[in-house]
Amino acid sequence: MSTDRAVKVALVVLGVITMTPVLALVTPVALEYYGLTQLSPMETALLRHRGVMQGVLGAALVWAAFVPGVRVPVAVAAITTKTTNLVLTLSDTATRPAAPLFSTVFDTLAVLMPIGLVVFGLRPTRSSAAV
Repeated sequence: MSTDRAVKVALVVLGVITMTPVLALVTPVALEYYGLTQLSPMETALLRHRGVMQGVLGAALVWAAFVPGVRVPVAVAAITTKTTNLVLTLSDTATRPAAPLFSTVFDTLAVLMPIGLVVFGLRPTRSSAAV
């Protein structure tokens, strides 16, 4: 598999998985994955909004798979949001034990892979290195 194809596949997979919290808009059962069952209406609204934001980030990752020019800014957005989530969740002794293992591992990978994209994307190309 070529590097470009591998990057496309990785971005699409990251994007689709990142989008899944948008399901909270159509079913509260999606929030049960996080162990959240007894929520106030405001908490439900905030988590649904989070789902929309994750949907937008996931769509941007999929978009970046097919439009190389947006990969670096989309990667920076993913790195920022996923790192923030990891720091907020794992640095708090009250939330750390409840953090779903899959989400923690996925978000860690969703930070590391875009870091690689940024580094790769910022490398000089042969044509610009020759100038």
